[in-house]
Amino acid sequence: MVAVGREAGRPIRRVEVDGAVEVDRQAWWARIPAIAAILERGLNIPAGVTFLVGENGSGKSTLIEALAAVHGLNPEGGSRSARHSTRETESPLGSVLRVVRTPGRAVNSYFLRAETMHGLYTYLEDLPGGPDQDLHDRSHGEGFLELLDRKFRGYGFYLMDEPEAPLSFTSTLGLLSRLDGLRDAGAQVVVATHSPLLTALPGATILELSEAGIRKVAWGDLEIVAHWRRFLDRPDSYLRALL
Repeated sequence: MVAVGREAGRPIRRVEVDGAVEVDRQAWWARIPAIAAILERGLNIPAGVTFLVGENGSGKSTLIEALAAVHGLNPEGGSRSARHSTRETESPLGSVLRVVRTPGRAVNSYFLRAETMHGLYTYLEDLPGGPDQDLHDRSHGEGFLELLDRKFRGYGFYLMDEPEAPLSFTSTLGLLSRLDGLRDAGAQVVVATHSPLLTALPGATILELSEAGIRKVAWGDLEIVAHWRRFLDRPDSYLRALL
């Protein structure tokens, strides 16, 4: 259970529609059920670690990109000051939201997005005198974890999109441990993921995005957990149907 003091001191309290902005509710992104629910009611963001889970197309990346944008972070990864981009594919969701912050403390923040890490590494490598010129010399997973250790530090608001993508089973366990340490340091972390391993972090909040909208669920009730259990127990029953 999250302590009351930690809950009160979380950097970001919620996101909600900016009343001064007109929203096209018929746009493709606004019609995703989970996003439509946020446009209607807003979203409270708990303290500690929050996982966003759901099928492809359920709105996880759309939401995590919007959280980055409304917080002033580069939507392709990095800090507020990062200036790198490949091809703009983000929805305008971040531009129609406003963020409700907890006042009184400076907030560190960073966004790691697995699919755009190569571009982020290159951007950081090209910064004159920067400390991150070695990331391309590492494997994808090693670079990801190294950058996380360097940029996700202490009290702050941090975002990750599918961080398990470059990681082995053992490295994913290492990431889970890092998330626990960040939470203990007062960090607020939101992670979009397909990983039943990561979402097993005790005390984390799990929000499931689906055709029904967005709801809080327990780890044991996640469809992905049930699917992996059945597959690992009897892979042949799945493969016969597929192959």
